[in-house]
Amino acid sequence: MTLALTAENGVHSFDIALDPQSALDLRDAVFFGVNLAPGSAIPSDGDPRIDRALPGFMFTCGPDHIRHPEPVEGTADRRYPLHGSLSSHPARGILFEEDEGEVVCSARVPVSLANGETAELRRNWRADRATGVITLDDTVENTGARAWPPVAMYHININTRLFDEHTRLTGAMLEGGSMPWRFGDGDMRIFCVPAAETAHDGWADIAIGPIASLGGRSLHVRFRVDTLPFLQVWRNQSPGCHVMGLEPVTHRLVGRQELIASGEMKSFAPGETIDYGLSFELR
Repeated sequence: MTLALTAENGVHSFDIALDPQSALDLRDAVFFGVNLAPGSAIPSDGDPRIDRALPGFMFTCGPDHIRHPEPVEGTADRRYPLHGSLSSHPARGILFEEDEGEVVCSARVPVSLANGETAELRRNWRADRATGVITLDDTVENTGARAWPPVAMYHININTRLFDEHTRLTGAMLEGGSMPWRFGDGDMRIFCVPAAETAHDGWADIAIGPIASLGGRSLHVRFRVDTLPFLQVWRNQSPGCHVMGLEPVTHRLVGRQELIASGEMKSFAPGETIDYGLSFELR
């Protein structure tokens, strides 16, 4: 089952499929008839829990862990799963509304965490028919009995078969402000940079384009830097893979224990909340 946010007005054309079986993340993202989602061009990490989410345009890491598995603090034999616990949790209380101006879909996602605690994600998608901007507002609440540090990463994955030699990454957080989409040597590369220092009005902007099949438009991803102060970017062109990830994230690219020791992973208490926000559009 998917839920669609759709607009077609001659100027903006998009058809976004939301997955209620996996945290209301995005599956297909079709703009002007072109699907940006990587589909089978993204490799499996061998975790069946996230295999459903991987082919989609966006899935969410967290709220207890990001990146690859690491031990749960204070335990001898438990590990946080790949990309945290959120993926594969179904959305509840889905509310879908639309009029001539916008399409809105909201839901809550109760989450069982690897540390034995619980959280709830309150998610709100909004698609503006007039501007073509698609906005996500998330609130994560600690619904458990103990404090724990919240983390998040938004994996926006794009099929790089759509790119050519003119396609570039552009953003103030990048050295020099721009770079070729196939940065670095080899089939797979990754980097993570601070985004807060170069943001404008509390939001950062990263763009990839021009994309010829989309009329030379670029995909712009904007994100709040008060709670997502870093941008991680990766690409994979190993055999059978054609994918780039633009990933607003809460923490820099180091191990969990180093982040805890440095005080960068700050806990929040039962009942406390934290907000995240991002948007994307083609222009």
